[in-house]
Amino acid sequence: MTTTVRVPEERSARVPAEQRGPGRDRDSVRLLVSCGTEVSHHAFVELPRRLRAGDLLIVNTSPTLAAAADGWIEHARVVVHFSTRGDDGRWAVELRDPDGRGTTRARAGGPAGTEVRLAGDVRLVLEEPLTPYGSRLWWGRVSEPDVLGLLRRHGRPIRYSYTQRDQPLSVYQTVFALPSADGGGSAEMPSAARPFTARLVAELVSRGVQFAPITLHTGVASAEAHEPPYPERYEVPEASARLINAARAGEGRILAVGTTAVRAVESAVDAGGVVRARKGWTDLVVTPERGVRVVDGLLTGLHEPEASHLLMLEAIAGRAAIERSYGEALSGLYLWHEFGDVHLILPEGPHTENCSSNCR
Repeated sequence: MTTTVRVPEERSARVPAEQRGPGRDRDSVRLLVSCGTEVSHHAFVELPRRLRAGDLLIVNTSPTLAAAADGWIEHARVVVHFSTRGDDGRWAVELRDPDGRGTTRARAGGPAGTEVRLAGDVRLVLEEPLTPYGSRLWWGRVSEPDVLGLLRRHGRPIRYSYTQRDQPLSVYQTVFALPSADGGGSAEMPSAARPFTARLVAELVSRGVQFAPITLHTGVASAEAHEPPYPERYEVPEASARLINAARAGEGRILAVGTTAVRAVESAVDAGGVVRARKGWTDLVVTPERGVRVVDGLLTGLHEPEASHLLMLEAIAGRAAIERSYGEALSGLYLWHEFGDVHLILPEGPHTENCSSNCR
């Protein structure tokens, strides 16, 4: 989104909602609701009253990994962000420099042959850039075949400079996270689902809202580099494909929880508009030109104005709607990033309630 909007530094959520005061839980965040260019302001616990029986929420079950590990290049300390495990056993990694405040800053990648010493005398050797048009992420080979075990023993969650302190890995797991069969997971939390609690999920189910689980393991997305997403591993199970197609055949709205859920399900739709059970890699970038074929709406966090995710939001709601809602979020002092507030984009058009009733 081409915009002159700037998100002030103080609008970054520095700690999780449940740590901001007594009696708070994960769902103690704000909910911006937009339907077309109509916008209203709510508490996230009001979400069940913004949805209706027959709506279907697509949720990402990927668990978050302790994907940051300390390393050394000769005598210089670096931090390695493990992004994605390739089919050949290599890992896509990003090297970053410690900033002296417990977080990291960007570092040039490479060159090929760079060796990083990790804990337990494990070696990581960089081999080639992940893509020909960028050098931030590199494919690297690790001398220890059990990298996931290495991360469990010596890793910690990826943390960026706008956060106040390190947090335990449990803080970065959503209520929908499930262990993967191969032990894999996401380098960074699928954060749109973070405000959900078991209590809120139970209330949604009691109101007739359904859930369709998918899996997409997210790679790293450094705050300094607003790049398109790299290829990521995903799976849309047969049962979820059936649920989505059934809801589309009726009058239910298909609402994705997070941009990862959009990316997965839009990668699994065939030419006839039917969602199929699929798994593999997706390099799909959803843009206004490409559009969306499955989802009607989206629940998502607030993204930086330059982030590629905003192209997806524009594909779903239109540019005017996104510009209006982000203006409201800024003037309303909403909080950004993974511990921040959330934005519910509801559809206009046939088979939906009018926007005024949705946004009340």
